[in-house]
Order: sequence, then C-alpha cells, then structure tokens
Amino acid sequence: MGKFIYEGGVKTEIEDRALTHVQLVITAKLRRGEPFPFSWREDASVGGGRTTVWIQPGSSLVFKYFGSRQPSINRAWIEALAFTANAPSGLYLVPEPSESGEQPGGGDIPVTPPL
Repeated sequence: MGKFIYEGGVKTEIEDRALTHVQLVITAKLRRGEPFPFSWREDASVGGGRTTVWIQPGSSLVFKYFGSRQPSINRAWIEALAFTANAPSGLYLVPEPSESGEQPGGGDIPVTPPL
C-alpha cells in the first residue's frame, strides 16, 4: 500500500498499482500547467468522509510506494483517470477497466466523484 502526501501534511493510502496510474495522470497535467482538484474517500479508521486538495504547479507532492517494482501500465485506466481529472469535479480514483477500455461488469466511467 503506497501513500500520496500533499504539502507535507494531508495524506492517503492508495494501492501501489493505482498510485502509479494516479501519478502518471497528475504529472501529465502538471507538465501542461493545468491545476485541478483531486478527491478521495477517507478510511473509516481516520473518521471517514472525503478529502479534496487543489493540485497546481508548485504543489509539494510525494508518491511513496511500498513495493520496489514498477507495475505494468493499463492505458485504459490512464484514460479513465484523465477523463475525471479533466472534468469540473476533478481527479478521483475509478475502478481499473480492462485493457480494452471496458470496465469490469460493463459499467461506464462515473462522471461525478464518489461521496
């Protein structure tokens, strides 16, 4: 289980494979100078709820991985995450779709962040 740390304080645990995909989307947007919100659900062990941070060039971000190996990259997942990052609601973690781009169970990519 990896960690995403924002501005040295706000943090959340994200599975290493998912964190790798989130990192690729975040760094691509920051390279283009595009600020955006990033939201996630908090675990019940820390009180539950949802956290949103504003990510912009100059933000202090840390992607801390538990494992040492780079996971394989699923292009369809990158595209699904980028879709959320480019929406007004901002980036949030969506389930990993199959390599063909279809979500398991045939679901569509959600367009609003989870509550």
